[in-house]
Amino acid sequence: MIRTAIAVFALTAGPALAEMVTKPSPHSVAETADRLVAAAEGAGASIVARVPHTKAAASVDMELPEAELVIFGNPKAGTPVMQEDLRAGLVLPLRVLVHAAGDGTAVTYQTAEDLFAGMDIDPAGEAAARIDGALGNLTDAAVAE
Repeated sequence: MIRTAIAVFALTAGPALAEMVTKPSPHSVAETADRLVAAAEGAGASIVARVPHTKAAASVDMELPEAELVIFGNPKAGTPVMQEDLRAGLVLPLRVLVHAAGDGTAVTYQTAEDLFAGMDIDPAGEAAARIDGALGNLTDAAVAE
């Protein structure tokens, strides 16, 4: 009985247990976010928004560790994904969280496989690979020494 419950849990909890990619940054949250924005714009992406979670929490007299969400996109990368499955519009444009992590800063994002789980998008396809490549390259630039 216990083995059956574990097996069912393992089979049904895949996306919920998906790991996110987190990279440490030697820079402050603000500087890392600025570097991410510069890298994204330099690669031809448009910045849709910068969401200052910490400031938003402070505006209602609540506290959060320093965190800023950077939302960006490029139709050359996103449109082919949405052509495969329009529901990808639920997770596009892309998002990277720049946040306090322990004694430092980190960036965190989801891979294309996780972003598009349950959609009719080939996780090994060219469009998903382009998304993963962009996220990897842009976050690498943001956290570079």
